[in-house]
Amino acid sequence: MGQSPPVVLGRENSLCDPFTFLSSSSAFISGEGFRDEIAVEIVDYTAELPDECLAFVFQFLGPGDRNRCSLVCKRWFRVDGWSRHRLSLNAQSEIVSSLPSLFTRFDSVTKLALRCSRKSISLTDDALLTISIRCRNLTRLKLRGCREITDEGMSTFAKNSKKLRKLSCGSCMFGAKALNAVLDHCANLEELSVKRLRGIHDGAEPIGPGAAASSLKMICLKELVNGQSFAPLVLGSKNLKTVKIIHCLGDWDSVLQLIGNRNRNYKENLNCDINYGSSDSSRSPLMEIHLERLQVSDIGLSAISKCTKIENLHIVKTPECSNYGLVCVAENCKLLRKLHIDGWRTNRIGDEGLIAVAKHCSNLQELVLIGVNATHVSLSAIACNCSKLERLALCGSGTIGDTEIACIATKCMALKKLCIKGCPISDIAIEALGSGCPNLVKIKVRKCRGVSSDAGEWLREQRGSMLINMDACDTDCGFEASVSDIGVHETGEEVGQVTAVGASTSSNVEFELH
Repeated sequence: MGQSPPVVLGRENSLCDPFTFLSSSSAFISGEGFRDEIAVEIVDYTAELPDECLAFVFQFLGPGDRNRCSLVCKRWFRVDGWSRHRLSLNAQSEIVSSLPSLFTRFDSVTKLALRCSRKSISLTDDALLTISIRCRNLTRLKLRGCREITDEGMSTFAKNSKKLRKLSCGSCMFGAKALNAVLDHCANLEELSVKRLRGIHDGAEPIGPGAAASSLKMICLKELVNGQSFAPLVLGSKNLKTVKIIHCLGDWDSVLQLIGNRNRNYKENLNCDINYGSSDSSRSPLMEIHLERLQVSDIGLSAISKCTKIENLHIVKTPECSNYGLVCVAENCKLLRKLHIDGWRTNRIGDEGLIAVAKHCSNLQELVLIGVNATHVSLSAIACNCSKLERLALCGSGTIGDTEIACIATKCMALKKLCIKGCPISDIAIEALGSGCPNLVKIKVRKCRGVSSDAGEWLREQRGSMLINMDACDTDCGFEASVSDIGVHETGEEVGQVTAVGASTSSNVEFELH
């Protein structure tokens, strides 16, 4: 009752031409012995569904399933074409002849990824020009391994792509001239991610800020020979919120000093505006900084401590940084909510720096410590003063044992997720967690030799609703600091879809919230 009558497939809904659907048939013998053929009607229960609803359903499918759905019938093929906004292509040179027909079908693409393997020849400037003409509404572009694209090709593309908001490029040959063209012509650009660009070398011309100075909010630099050439872009971007510098060569202290002075000037201008009754400030403060595998010392950390609005800070594998730099950050950046430290087992960051964090950063919600030899002294201070702490990861520390975990279990009342990896704890620590941390919903214990499988079973009995992930590591071949295994996951990307920033290593991780 209340249902529309089934609809017989017409030619519009038939399977993709030139193939026709061969329906099964049934036969019966009449009383007179005559044989009659009755064709079974093939019913399409989606025929009464509006195209917009069908397109909405397609959004929940992965690229592979969506490709298969487009082969069901001509209507599905058509709806998939105009409703697909994300496209990922194998950007080999052979694809050039297919581009016009491809973008005639997919005429609504706004997010495009072009990837080419090292063993293949990538598409060229002419192909990129064709794409820029066909995809006038492109807002996101990701280039990987497109080594045949030159500065001139990117410059022409930028002139035709005024709506571009996110650009991610890696393992390409173009350089500063191309990026400056993008920054000059793409005034709506919000995110820029640059990785392993061969054209960014010593002596390269300064980059930015261009017309994107007011719109750019995130800059990510990875594995660059001369990443310092981006300093004018960082300093000139008025609304910049996030800076990520990962595994780039050279000394970065001087650049961080410029960044710190930029934010100090912002604070002075803001105070001036308040004093004179103006609510408008020319710049926004930085709120997130990632430093990973860099030549950075306490000079750099003390410089970024002038960025007093920082909420998210990653200090990962920067061996010259010590407690002094972390204390400077803690004393000035009192709004910190997320702090990731990978001490790389240098023992230069420990209790002194963490106690300063506990004293000044009461809003801390997420703390990741890798290769940091903290003790119950600093962990107790954090547990007592950081009452909002919900996510904690302790990895590769020789000083975090049963006493430290017992301290956490007793005092971290708000803790929801806990990861312990490569630390000398035993079943005693697990027993403490059985009755502590009342809000704990997930725990992961890996490569802790003293923890037995029996302790895990006991904890499951005590905390039945808790998600428990434990292994009994009788043999541990050593600990390599990696956040991807410890209850946090890297910010990745869905296959076939475009994201502006590729996943980094341990500096770019978020706790799983599901």
